[in-house]
Amino acid sequence: MTHAKDLKKTTLAGGCFWCMEGPFEAHVGVSEVLSGYTGGDQENPTYEEVSAGGTGHVEAIQITYDPQKVSYQELLEIFWRQIDPTDDGGQFVDRGGQYKSAIFYHDEEQKRLAEASRKELEASKRFDKPIVTEIRPATAFYKAEDYHQDYHTKNPLRYKFYRFNSGRDQFLKKVWKSEEELKKRLTPLQYKVTQEEGTEAPFQNEYWDNKREGIYVDIVSGEPLFSSKDKFDSGTGWPSFTKPLEPENIVEREDRKLFSARTEVRSQHADSHLGHVFPDGPAPTGLRYCMNSAALRFIPKEDLEKEGYGEYLKLFDE
Repeated sequence: MTHAKDLKKTTLAGGCFWCMEGPFEAHVGVSEVLSGYTGGDQENPTYEEVSAGGTGHVEAIQITYDPQKVSYQELLEIFWRQIDPTDDGGQFVDRGGQYKSAIFYHDEEQKRLAEASRKELEASKRFDKPIVTEIRPATAFYKAEDYHQDYHTKNPLRYKFYRFNSGRDQFLKKVWKSEEELKKRLTPLQYKVTQEEGTEAPFQNEYWDNKREGIYVDIVSGEPLFSSKDKFDSGTGWPSFTKPLEPENIVEREDRKLFSARTEVRSQHADSHLGHVFPDGPAPTGLRYCMNSAALRFIPKEDLEKEGYGEYLKLFDE
C-alpha cells in the first residue's frame, strides 16, 4: 500500500485547465488532479482576475501521483501530447499570458527530467517551430473555484462543445496520431477496428464468450472501459455490456454509415473506435454496449494489482 508521504506532485500549465484534467485522471498511478492558478505574485486570485490577465498567474493543474506506478517522464509525455508547445501567446482559442504552457518543477530531479524531455521533443523535429514551453520552479498553487474542478465530468456537453471549438483536438490529432507507430503496436485487425472503424466477425473473436472476472481496457491507451460485472450474453457474438465502467472514458457519436442512425462508441483519450450502443439491452440500463474484442484488452481480476488497476479490485469483493 502506498503511503501519502510517498506520493509526489507536479504542476503543469497547458492553457485551459478544463482540458488538462481528464488525460491525467485516467492514468494509473495518478491519485488527484486539481485545477488552479500559479506562477504569479497575487495571493488567492479568483478566476475572473486570472482570466483578465493582470495577476501574472497561469491556469494550471497540480497532479498528485505515485512514482512507483507512473513515472515523472510518463506524465511529461502525456503533457506534451495535450498542448501546442510552440505557441508563446496562449493555447488554441485562449489567448494571453495566463494561458501559456509551462512545466513547474518541484525539485531538481524534476527540473533535470523536464529539460531533458523538452530537448528530446525539440530533437524529434515533430514541430516546425521552436519549443517555447517554459520550465520554471514551482511556486504557490491556488486551487481554483469548485465549479472548475472536474468540469469535463460535471458539464460534459458544454465541455465537449468548448473543446471541439477550441481546435485543440484537431491540432493534437494531426501532430501525434502516427499511423506507422500504431501499425507496429497493433495487429492488423486491431488497427482496422480501432483506427478505421472496422468490425470483427461475430463468434470468432477473443472475448465474446469470456466469462472470467476482470476489466476491459482500451487496447491503445489502457484507459478502463468496461467490467465483467456488467457483461452479458447478448447472443450477437460480440462482447456486450450494460454500462461503461468509467463513463468519462466513453464518447458516443451519431453514425449514419449504414443508412440508418446508430450510436458509435469511442474511447475518450485514444479516440479508438470500440463499437456501438443499442437500446435493446437488459435491466437496469436497457442498453447494449456491443464492442469489438479487437479494441479491448482484458485484465483478469487476479492481475489487476500488478497491472496497475488495483483500485478496481473492490468491484469483485461484493
